Amino acid sequence: MIARRLAVVGAVLALALGAASSAGAADECEGLMVCVSVPGQWVVVPASRGTARTSAEWQLTCPRGHVVGGLDARLSERAIDVSFVGALGSPVTPGVTTSRSVIFAATYTGSTRGAPTFKPFIGCIPAAGGGGRVPTSVAAVPPGKPTTTRVKTVRVRAGTTKVSQACTARERLVGASHAFAFGTRTPPSASLVSGVSGSQSVRENRVVVQVRGDAELAGVRAFVQVHAVCAVAR
Repeated sequence: MIARRLAVVGAVLALALGAASSAGAADECEGLMVCVSVPGQWVVVPASRGTARTSAEWQLTCPRGHVVGGLDARLSERAIDVSFVGALGSPVTPGVTTSRSVIFAATYTGSTRGAPTFKPFIGCIPAAGGGGRVPTSVAAVPPGKPTTTRVKTVRVRAGTTKVSQACTARERLVGASHAFAFGTRTPPSASLVSGVSGSQSVRENRVVVQVRGDAELAGVRAFVQVHAVCAVAR
């Protein structure tokens, strides 16, 4: 009787894990035995043309005690190139290449005017500690992590507001960006995308984005994410 109960419990757990892995609309948990799916919103990609293309960056974060074990994305159109920022190290693996958070970068490669967007997904696995790298030469320094990206995500509503993100007192600002996203089931329309805009400026050690949203945002979950890339002041 006990063995039968254990078998039933095991079957229920297996079904639960399978359901958790398939809960996302992408393949971020494909091949992972235990995985928590974290879907993002539809992130707006600048529809720039020519050779000077502007990327959109968006960060997703795993629950505490987890690291990124899988990544995927869905696109509103095929002419979007999506990548992620990973750390150097060996072997290429969760805990070395990835940590609890990951930043996606998307660039529009098409030539038509529209409203390209992408929806990022991460599959999170329990953290087991990453491997380390041992320098193989005393004449050089192995790659490290000289910068930290400090991120703020804020809900965008109709009207005008300022959103800012700063480096700490012991850091200096070396890079800045911002991106918009929509929490819709399907890619947002061009009209909805055009309903949000922002102008970015840098003030001392802080990134400031003046955000504007029109009345069409009523009832729509729109977000702005501001990135401040910070290096240790030396």
